[in-house]
Amino acid sequence: MNHNNLWKILHLNLNEGIPSLPSNSCQGLYIVFWWYNIPLGHCKIVSSELPISAIQLESLAVQTITPTVITYLNQDIKNSATQNDLLVFSTLKNLEVHLTKLYQLVSKHTEYSISIVVPTCNRPEQLKICLQSLQNLSQRPDEILVVDNYPSSDVTRQLIEQMPDIRYIAEPRPGASIARNTGVEYAKGDIIAFIDDDMTAHTDWLTKLQQNFAEPEVMAVTGLVLPGELVTEAQQIFEEYWSFNRGYNQVNFDSDFFAKTKTYGVPVWLMGGSGNMAIRRQTFDLLGGFDTRLGAGPQAAGCSEDSELFYRLLAKGLLCRYEPTAVAYHFHRSDMNNFKKQAFSYMRGHVAALLIQFEKYQHWGNIRRLLRILPKYYIELCLKGLLIGFEPRHSTLFAEIQGCFSGVSFYYKNKLKARSRIGTS
Repeated sequence: MNHNNLWKILHLNLNEGIPSLPSNSCQGLYIVFWWYNIPLGHCKIVSSELPISAIQLESLAVQTITPTVITYLNQDIKNSATQNDLLVFSTLKNLEVHLTKLYQLVSKHTEYSISIVVPTCNRPEQLKICLQSLQNLSQRPDEILVVDNYPSSDVTRQLIEQMPDIRYIAEPRPGASIARNTGVEYAKGDIIAFIDDDMTAHTDWLTKLQQNFAEPEVMAVTGLVLPGELVTEAQQIFEEYWSFNRGYNQVNFDSDFFAKTKTYGVPVWLMGGSGNMAIRRQTFDLLGGFDTRLGAGPQAAGCSEDSELFYRLLAKGLLCRYEPTAVAYHFHRSDMNNFKKQAFSYMRGHVAALLIQFEKYQHWGNIRRLLRILPKYYIELCLKGLLIGFEPRHSTLFAEIQGCFSGVSFYYKNKLKARSRIGTS
């Protein structure tokens, strides 16, 4: 591995002071700025810009975090500062009084019981790291359930036997959606939180998810996903163009969002994903579980089981909140071949989900996205590559286009199978 091509992730706690950054052999630094346990923004510094002094880094930090701080203050500390007041600040010291107020905001407590569900499929090494992070949470859940999906060996069960207070559930039927639904079935909590086995949780992850359920109208919460590492080209490209990071400001997704975006296909992927989310049990009672045609698995489309569930949630008039202080870390696919397979699955699942959503609701925005927006996007992307030159973004282009066609094929083949089963029953 050529370490000159690596990006180093640096989590910088501004409350602990600003360091200077020396030159290094990495391609650059991916810096996440925090104030205690509140993520406020990130930036990238390429190696040619290093070294950088503490004063220069402080200026960059203030520039990066000020929009987030403004939003927090406007939402939570009424009349404490105007946007114009904050925009003239140029040093961290000038912002410190406002950052301190953010940290002192009182979290809302709930008495709801919480279960964590971790679906996994033959990845015991990654699972172990994930579970270790869950055992270090500042707030202990009522239970942690590992759903071992379509296991090829006994390794995962043996791992769980060595870890206290974790419940093992074997699910022989293959499919991520099936595993998630099994987790919901066995979970006892009022709130069910999900995290994927290739992710780890910040110590305050569960606390920040659960506090949002103090508001009865909130039916689901998703959180911020940061990269766990950026040490290969595939991981760098993923984070640049496919990032799970949905920003550092809290957002409510509701019926207004649904109505405003329905004409051209509701962008439910903006809401976050199943790797970092929590849902009230009663939401599943109202909507049903994850659609088993979607998600990872040999008999499913590949992904979008979470997006399709969010679509049903919004169509029902319910509210989902994106909470950026609920942080988890995702370890992207490290090699290009697996990344291309992932891109194929993402687009296959996305297209299948569009057709499933149209099937359920007859919302034509899903078809407009499939037949107008996606083709236009990929034609323009191809032309850009041919006319200007192919860039890292184009590395998965062929796989994505294949995935789109495969998603259509998958949906209609699945539909024919369903009709055949009905005809023979």
